[in-house]
Amino acid sequence: MVRKWNITIPELTGSRERRAYLYLPESYKADTERRYPVLYMFDGHNVFFDEDATYGKSWGMKNFMDSAGTNLIIAAVECNHDPDHGRLKEYSPYDFTEKDIGFIEGKGNITMDWLTGSFKPFIDAHFRTLPDRKHTFIAGSSMGGLMSIYALLHYNHVFSRAAALSPSLWIAPESAEKMIRSSRPAKDSILYMDYGSREMGNQIGRRISFGHMATLLLSKGILLDCRLVPGGKHCEASWERQIPFFMNTLMYGITQL
Repeated sequence: MVRKWNITIPELTGSRERRAYLYLPESYKADTERRYPVLYMFDGHNVFFDEDATYGKSWGMKNFMDSAGTNLIIAAVECNHDPDHGRLKEYSPYDFTEKDIGFIEGKGNITMDWLTGSFKPFIDAHFRTLPDRKHTFIAGSSMGGLMSIYALLHYNHVFSRAAALSPSLWIAPESAEKMIRSSRPAKDSILYMDYGSREMGNQIGRRISFGHMATLLLSKGILLDCRLVPGGKHCEASWERQIPFFMNTLMYGITQL
């Protein structure tokens, strides 16, 4: 079951509404005593339903979760669709300038302060969650993948595990490296990270950068599950095929009572 409702994020977009999504596992209604881990996801409009997705193709998370029977709540929020690079601003942990984009003021810290300070408390208050760090995860792709790494590293008191699919570490790589180096994650922190081989193409520099960032994450003590996906592309259809891999990492060792 997926619930939808409209929310506002005053800190970012004032009174403008956007959609929030909440997946409840099939056992939620039947077993009223059970409490559940929670996975927070970026780009909520792309997570569950094709009709809501930006390009008409979602991750299909509901179908996967229903078929897998995983006892996990998923909470997701639609991104900012402002044509003035609203999504990039909200999903960047730092300012950056790109030749084809111009200057982007990173508001990722505001996004994460809202998510951890307002949205998560709301979810915990209204649904039967396991609100502790051990049972709180975060995931996203592209800029949402970058934000998932940022959340794990710099909001590590909230999130113990993250999944970053095709994270945009190639944008302002010096800033991404500083973001990693300045973090102090707990030694039990777990990260799934991947890139598609076809999105990398023959860009040797990106592959080298990927390896460098992975090495930095390992140097911080992160328990890293890292993949280069054969034939993988930078799109929802490709990320959908990676769901079994990152879900196995996020749920590994989590008791399914």
